[in-house]
Amino acid sequence: MSYWLMKSEPSSYSWDQLVKDKKTSWNGVRNFQASANLKAMKTGDRVFFYHSNEGLAVVGIAPATLVDIKKDPKLKDMVLVKNSRLSVQPVTPEEWKKVCEMGGVKG
Repeated sequence: MSYWLMKSEPSSYSWDQLVKDKKTSWNGVRNFQASANLKAMKTGDRVFFYHSNEGLAVVGIAPATLVDIKKDPKLKDMVLVKNSRLSVQPVTPEEWKKVCEMGGVKG
């Protein structure tokens, strides 16, 4: 199992809309690295849903704001901290666990 973070502006496609739709097609990804990450995803992988531009927070799985993530030294190497513009990003198992812990959710 792999872990990922996917970003969307809530005004474009929000977490609430994904919950309502139950599934979606993630298209329009133009960045090569983000596209490669998207192609590497498999059924059963875990995904953080991140609201970009408005809210700046992981809103699906566990709520943790970008400010909180950046403050935590254990997350200093997280792609979200180092390359926040990438729309589809890998997340290490340790980062996944830490962000879930921050959000009060067992990951």
